[in-house]
Amino acid sequence: MAKTIIAEGKTSTEAIENGLRELKVSKDKVDIKVLENEDKRSFFSILTPRIVKVELTLKEGVEEKKVVKEEPSEKTIIKEKREPLSQEEINKVKENLNAFLEEFTNKLSSTKFQITSDEQYIYVTIDGEEAGKLIGYRGETLNALQTLVSAIANKNIDKKVSVLLDIEGYREKRKKALEELADKLARTVIRNGKQVTLEPMSAYERKIIHNRLQDSQRVKTYSVGEEPYRKVIIAKK
Repeated sequence: MAKTIIAEGKTSTEAIENGLRELKVSKDKVDIKVLENEDKRSFFSILTPRIVKVELTLKEGVEEKKVVKEEPSEKTIIKEKREPLSQEEINKVKENLNAFLEEFTNKLSSTKFQITSDEQYIYVTIDGEEAGKLIGYRGETLNALQTLVSAIANKNIDKKVSVLLDIEGYREKRKKALEELADKLARTVIRNGKQVTLEPMSAYERKIIHNRLQDSQRVKTYSVGEEPYRKVIIAKK
């Protein structure tokens, strides 16, 4: 009997790609049926997760490839280049974000936002008297807001859009603090030979540590644990 799976994604394209990766086959090897379409949604329904489901069935005579999946390291992810966004896609993303952010910032005193972009990223900055309230302890509120903003940016966009949100310049200040911490701990590890385990951090902050020490000839970094408690370890080479 032919193997059938149900795959999910934010769009039908993403759901199909997820299914093909799971089966380890190309698109011409499967029959595809869209079970849930993403079109019938209002703007504000984007605040709840959008899930599109598709059914993929291997065609007769096609066998699922048995391949051991290797997870990319966080260092590999740092260097990954994303497919460039078209101007049409950038305009659609900005339209999505403007509609949400205008209403959102109007609820805060003297708060404004700015949206800029390049071919790979959309950058959102928020500044103002009450903007600092949106950062939270070590950026927890900021990170949660970025997840929401990313979901809104990706509305009706087939290609995954990466959004970088910053508030009152917090990202750059935090990046500098983490780089200084990485340098200090690396010196400690080199001096006493004992590895150091940092506190749990977001993927964004772990990447800063990995990036800072990736060219070191004397220490190495890697991550352990499961989200949201994943930690970076700095150890002597």
